[in-house]
Amino acid sequence: MSGSQTGAATAGRWRPAARLTVLLDEDDKWRHTPLYHEIVRRARDTGLAGASVWRGIEGYGASSHVHTTRILDVADHLPLLLMLVDEPERLRAFVERNAELFGSVNVTLAPVDQWQEGER
Repeated sequence: MSGSQTGAATAGRWRPAARLTVLLDEDDKWRHTPLYHEIVRRARDTGLAGASVWRGIEGYGASSHVHTTRILDVADHLPLLLMLVDEPERLRAFVERNAELFGSVNVTLAPVDQWQEGER
């Protein structure tokens, strides 16, 4: 078998990384644009490994007011979860460099193991 067909040696490996989690509301804005969109755009422009946004069905924040899809009148203002994955130092630097975006939201940083695909 050639080196590209041996499997385990080229399949990939786990490496230490970090996950930045941002909890916010879909109506949070940054200069008339959705805050989540601005964070994702800046993450991409910075070259971070990845970013995704999920829309929640129920949640609450600093106001303790529950927002839910179960009550049609408050089906807007739903919670969002924005997740970025990269090296811890890069994520810390990203938040510090863009601190104006993170002042009113919940931000956490946690260690994770990230699968890194091997050579093709």
